[in-house]
Amino acid sequence: MLAPAERAVREVGALLRAWRSDPRVTSGVWEGDQFKARADAMAHDELSARLRRAAPDVPVLSEEDPAGLSGRRPERYWLIDPVDGTASYVHGFGGYVTQAALVEGRRPVAAAVFAPESGRCYTAVRGRGAAVDGERLRVSAPDTGAGVLTDNTPEPRGIARAAYERFGCSGYLESGSIALKLCRIADGGAHLFVKDVAVRDWDVAAPALVLEEAGGAVLRLDGGRFDYTGSFEGTGVIGAVDGATCAGVAAWHRGRGGGAG
Repeated sequence: MLAPAERAVREVGALLRAWRSDPRVTSGVWEGDQFKARADAMAHDELSARLRRAAPDVPVLSEEDPAGLSGRRPERYWLIDPVDGTASYVHGFGGYVTQAALVEGRRPVAAAVFAPESGRCYTAVRGRGAAVDGERLRVSAPDTGAGVLTDNTPEPRGIARAAYERFGCSGYLESGSIALKLCRIADGGAHLFVKDVAVRDWDVAAPALVLEEAGGAVLRLDGGRFDYTGSFEGTGVIGAVDGATCAGVAAWHRGRGGGAG
C-alpha cells in the first residue's frame, strides 16, 4: 500500500505547485484557527480519488470531509491531510506538504509525506523503516543538549522559546507545517519540536510513523501517545530524536502547570 500512497502524494504535490500561481486557488476563509483555501478542497478531491482507485475497499478520511469524520472509525482506512501548512502555501513559503497514512487497528502502518517545493518524499512502513526519496532514514542524537529546535516562526516563541532555553538547544530551524517539522527531525535537520496548539490526527499520523521508524519519538504534549481513537483533535505535540527527550519535555510541561486536552 505504500507505492500507491507515494505516487498519489507526489502527483497531488505537482498539482499544488502548478495551481499556486492562480489567486483563485489560494483565496479562502478562516474557519476557527485554520485558514481554508480553495486548494485544500481541490487537493482533497485529487488525493482521495487516487487512493480510492488504488484500493477501492479502503475508506478515505480527510480533514476536508467533515461528514466522513463522524461516527466510528473503520478498522482500516486512509487518513489524509491534502495540504498541511496551508498558510505557507498561500503566502508563498515552501513549508507545506501533502500526506497520507494507512491506519490499521488504531495505528498508522504506512505513510507518505511529500514536500512539493523541495521535491522530497518521506515514506515509512511500520516495522520496515523510513526513507526519504528511497534513502534510509536514521535519526542521530545531537552532540550536546537538545540540538536544533524547529518551529514555524522566524525565531522560537512561546512554548518553543521556553523549551529552547530549558533544554539547552544550540540551533534553530524555521520550518512550516507540523508534518514537515517532524520529518525534518527524521532526516537530521532538527532534533526537537514542541507545540501547544490544537493538533489533529491527520496532522501527525503520517509524519509520526516516519519519525518513529527513523528511530525518533512522538508524544502528545501531556506525555501520552496518539492512539487514533475518539476525537480527531487534541492539544500539543512533542517530536524528538528519542523517547527519553519526549518524556522529559512532557514532564517539564506538566511541572509548569501545563495540560493537554
